[in-house]
Amino acid sequence: MFREILSALQSETTIDNAFSELGEMLDHGEWMFLRANEVLHSKVPAQAVSESIYERDRAINELERSIRRKVLRYLTVNPGYDVAVCLALMSVAKDAERIGDYCKNVFEVGQFYTEGFHDARFQEPLDEVANETRDIFELVSEACRDSNEEPAQRAIKQAKSIRGRCDQIIMDLFKDEGQIQVHEAVAYSLLARHYKRVVAHLSNVATALQGQVDDLDFFRDEKKNNH
Repeated sequence: MFREILSALQSETTIDNAFSELGEMLDHGEWMFLRANEVLHSKVPAQAVSESIYERDRAINELERSIRRKVLRYLTVNPGYDVAVCLALMSVAKDAERIGDYCKNVFEVGQFYTEGFHDARFQEPLDEVANETRDIFELVSEACRDSNEEPAQRAIKQAKSIRGRCDQIIMDLFKDEGQIQVHEAVAYSLLARHYKRVVAHLSNVATALQGQVDDLDFFRDEKKNNH
């Protein structure tokens, strides 16, 4: 995939710009994720970053629309040329847009749930997931920026581990016999779900950067038989 993309970039400024906008979307998503987790842990008040969170989300949405317009315009002028690259770019742009939505959801958990996290059985693994998700953002951004498949491979492997751990947290919450307050349990389950979706979409972007176009939607909505 990288060789195909680079070939397209060398000849077409339109696709070059669209690929650059994908990087901007990932940067916005990472910023939102970091601020959302600061709100979760009361490092900053929600009202201090709320406006910026939603502004970044709107910027991501506009970038996704911009990429779609550029790709469609390019294909109109160059029918049948670099179609696979263009479709992959549109697909991962949608993944980047969904990342923004789920980062916004993480922020809203911190905004609306203010009673604190007190159960180490769930708080500690979720904190580990959040820290590793920050690493995945960096890996995917590096792969996108530097045309390097190695960080993309690492991101996919790490994302798979995180998805499994998030599933385990949710299953453990269902098994809990009333030892945890309902509101706190809801917050933990929402975070596990939102973190899992963030890394799933990051994994989709990394998958495309590796050239595995057939697998792009595999994790987007998850296999219904298992979830």
